[in-house]
Amino acid sequence: MSDELFNNGGCSPSDCASCQSGCSSCGSDFEEHRTITLTMDDDTEVECAILTIYPVNTKEYIALLPLDENGQNQSGEVYLYTFTRTENGDPMLANIEDDEEYQAAAEAFDAIVENAQNMAEAEK
Repeated sequence: MSDELFNNGGCSPSDCASCQSGCSSCGSDFEEHRTITLTMDDDTEVECAILTIYPVNTKEYIALLPLDENGQNQSGEVYLYTFTRTENGDPMLANIEDDEEYQAAAEAFDAIVENAQNMAEAEK
């Protein structure tokens, strides 16, 4: 992955990823903030839904769900990247190069998914 383009109108994807309320930061068009276009190393573009941005130890990570041309994900595959900001506040993603770091990020994401499933079950 070489470059990312966040599809937003000025608010931070990390704010909108957890906000989901159409607040003044996100505006009334919250749904447009829920995707990101990744430009891969081979210059192909992949549209992804932003699932969550979450901390593990001292770093933040982003979980992305790659979407097909119909806006669907049939494989269930999820992309995990480190998430940081430049000095100007622009979002920046990077590959997770270390296997142990990736494992920790994946386990934390799995815990988030499990917690969300448990909460959904409890609401039924």
